[in-house]
Amino acid sequence: MAESDGGEASPSGGPGGGGKGSTDSPARPPPRPQLTKSRTISGSAASAFDRGGGGGGARDISSSSSILVRRSSTAPLQPAAAPRGLLTVAVDEPSYAAPNGGAMLDRDWCYPSFLGPHASRPRPPRSQQQTPTAAADRRNPTPAPPPPTVSISQREEEKSLASVVKRPVLLDERRSLSPPPQPQRAPRFDLSPYLVLMLFVTVTSFSLAIWQWMKVTVLQEKIRSCCSANTVDCKTAETFRINRDHGSDFINSADWNLASCSRMLVFAIPVFLFKYIDQLRRRNTNSIRVRSTEEEVPLKKRIAYKVDVFFSGHPYAKLLALLLATIILIASGGIALYVVSGSGFLEALWLSWTFVADSGNHADQVGLGPRIVSVSISSGGMLVFATMLGLVSDAISEKVDSWRKGKSEVIEVNHILILGWSDKLGSLLKQLAIANKSIGGGVVVVLAERDKEEMEMDIGKLEFDFMGTSVICRSGSPLILADLKKVSVSKARAIIVLASDENADQSDARALRVVLSLTGVKEGLRGHVVVEMSDLDNEPLVKLVGGELIETVVAHDVIGRLMIQCALQPGLAQIWEDILGFENAEFYIKRWPELDGMRFGDVLISFPDAVPCGVKLASKAGKILMNPDDDYVLQEGDEVLVIAEDDDTYAPAPLPQVRKGFLPNIPTPPKYPEKILFCGWRRDIHDMIMVLEAFLAPGSELWMFNEVPEKERERKLTDGGMDIYGLTNIKLVHKEGNAVIRRHLESLPLETFDSILILADESVEDSIVHSDSRSLATLLLIRDIQSKRLPSKELKSPLRYNSFCHSSWIREMQHASDKSIIISEILDSRTRNLVSVSKISDYVLSNELVSMALAMVAEDKQINRVLEELFAEEGNEMCIRSAEFYLYEQEELSFFDIMVRARERDEIVIGYRLANTDQAIINPEQKSETRKWSLDDVFVVISKGD
Repeated sequence: MAESDGGEASPSGGPGGGGKGSTDSPARPPPRPQLTKSRTISGSAASAFDRGGGGGGARDISSSSSILVRRSSTAPLQPAAAPRGLLTVAVDEPSYAAPNGGAMLDRDWCYPSFLGPHASRPRPPRSQQQTPTAAADRRNPTPAPPPPTVSISQREEEKSLASVVKRPVLLDERRSLSPPPQPQRAPRFDLSPYLVLMLFVTVTSFSLAIWQWMKVTVLQEKIRSCCSANTVDCKTAETFRINRDHGSDFINSADWNLASCSRMLVFAIPVFLFKYIDQLRRRNTNSIRVRSTEEEVPLKKRIAYKVDVFFSGHPYAKLLALLLATIILIASGGIALYVVSGSGFLEALWLSWTFVADSGNHADQVGLGPRIVSVSISSGGMLVFATMLGLVSDAISEKVDSWRKGKSEVIEVNHILILGWSDKLGSLLKQLAIANKSIGGGVVVVLAERDKEEMEMDIGKLEFDFMGTSVICRSGSPLILADLKKVSVSKARAIIVLASDENADQSDARALRVVLSLTGVKEGLRGHVVVEMSDLDNEPLVKLVGGELIETVVAHDVIGRLMIQCALQPGLAQIWEDILGFENAEFYIKRWPELDGMRFGDVLISFPDAVPCGVKLASKAGKILMNPDDDYVLQEGDEVLVIAEDDDTYAPAPLPQVRKGFLPNIPTPPKYPEKILFCGWRRDIHDMIMVLEAFLAPGSELWMFNEVPEKERERKLTDGGMDIYGLTNIKLVHKEGNAVIRRHLESLPLETFDSILILADESVEDSIVHSDSRSLATLLLIRDIQSKRLPSKELKSPLRYNSFCHSSWIREMQHASDKSIIISEILDSRTRNLVSVSKISDYVLSNELVSMALAMVAEDKQINRVLEELFAEEGNEMCIRSAEFYLYEQEELSFFDIMVRARERDEIVIGYRLANTDQAIINPEQKSETRKWSLDDVFVVISKGD
């Protein structure tokens, strides 16, 4: 016999199984249709329903003819309408309930009946599955009652329910859903108690006021009658007259004022009740809701929490609390004194105040009650004043601490603002102090995320004089507008954003956020912003955000280009240090109206104390033209770019007498192929390779020695935008190894390189100490290997010898034991000084040059265009020329004469170095003075690129 998973269908009288004697049973009212869970019953039961019969005959039919029947609804269903196959039967008898009491699991609905009983569901014995009603029907079979009469509305409802049941139902929908709980309505607020209370208070207050008014009127009449009768023994007048030691007449006494105040108070009480009765009701309702929803908290904790919130949310809460406590103490003490003593109320309040202010005033009190009260008031006064002293002390300490930590506002105008902190700050402050020396010193404000005392301590360790310049430190974040306003950012004449000590991308991202913060200043910026960048690829984004106010100095790019220029032209590092720093000569731009209409060839020799280098063109929106032609005529609005000692140390003068003479006919030597070694890997090494590609002659070799695998190098160079196979002048030679291991360095032909550049490796650039230690170790190893391979000076570089054969300075710049020039990149200026003093490296470039460039651009933003052109591989460049290109041996010429001769080569001579000196002179004095020159002398010139 086939059984369904839900158990057997009961054979007792169901809706479709009524018997012949169904009419004899009493008629029951039709049950209300409701949607219940479906159950699958055997096909025999379905056949019984089809035949119109019920009872136990349904159980005897074999399982082969079983039809799946699901009990879906309690609505009665006609047997004739039951389809063959899957039949949905509406039953109403409780005998068809599930054997587990009607509680069906969700998995029971999805389990197909033709697979047999559910494995995880226990099947109770048949006797337990039969309900008492079904057992009684088997013992006493009675005919089922006829189907009840169904109305039209009930039939429509049954159809809608049946359509819902026949629809495939999801598990979530098949669960028995309880009706949604009705939202609890707030209890209605009953106004009747409040109305009764308000009515009672109003009547009482009005009655009390009338009674007081009538009593006062009667007393006033008695006083007037006594005074008019001039009877001194009038007991009534004596009774209502107050001693003149404590006050005046009754009409002017404190009792009269108290009575007036109480009368006004009782009249005002009903008004307040009527006005705020609605708010009282709302607060009561809200408090009931809050108390019903939130967890019960002890009163002590709630009070402590409220007090904590009040004191933390109001800055003057402590003072207000102390003032309130003082007022309460004086008021309560005055009332107590008024009760225990015979003095008036105002007099008692005054005495209470004196006891609070001075605890020794209570010694004159007489009587037990006044003494107890006065001692209590004095004790409270001592506590109040002790608390006040503590608050005042805390306020003073907090203020002094804020001053010490740099939280106060800077009130300065036309100052220089530095945002951030790095190792370049020391040399930057030094250059700014030298620049402001001519005006008696300036103001430099430093805003960094460090403690003010630590910053001042580090600045105090710098070993140089600020020469009148004051440095103000403030602790704060440049990303917060409040901190920027604290340092008067809108009134600064220049803002310098230093790169952080993080990696390049993080540092540039922080610089970008700082620029966004600066653009958000509502007051606007008076000066320009100089941003130190770490990666050249991030420069366009910062300029896009900042606009015309932004000037960028890419530190890595500046150092890289200077290293290449110094490697190709020995001695150029010292020239750049003199020009970039404010200690000697530097660039200045100024307008001179008296020079309008003059040729640049004449302007060149018009300044006895400066060397003109270019013109700022007013007709081309301020474009700077370096090294213009002699025939260029200055127009109105043009400004002259010069190299001078300071901005107030030069001025045009009458044209001097110049002896031009004949320029020696010596052609510029051709470029020879060179062999250069890079030790280390930099982020912008692809830019350095492109600069070498522009400067070197065809056939040159660039050896790259680092720990980066060759395939990884090619990938990085390609990602940087360089075409490795498009190089025409240089050939890349890759060598893999560690630059601090002697065995790896000995595998290189170190004696054959014209120049060796020791780079700050990318892997250790985040740590300045580690990077400098690595560079220093590499430098010492290379020098030791070279000294053992080439102990003499016999080998000379063809390029160096042919190009500068008469220059002893160039030969001295080469090492004593070999022909290679070593350029070291040292980040820390202290390590740089150590290497320079020991003379183990020819030239040392450090971050100090970047600090000089930042200071120069901060003083004048236009100088950035000049530096960009001189650092670029195209356009004008700074060179070192031998004297043989401009004069003859032992020829007597002035510096103006040499400047005029150099114009035939389209060059501007800006300085020289004599053969017997160690220092070059930029912008020499006494330019009109003649002297003898040697062919071993060299000149520093600005030349147009090839």
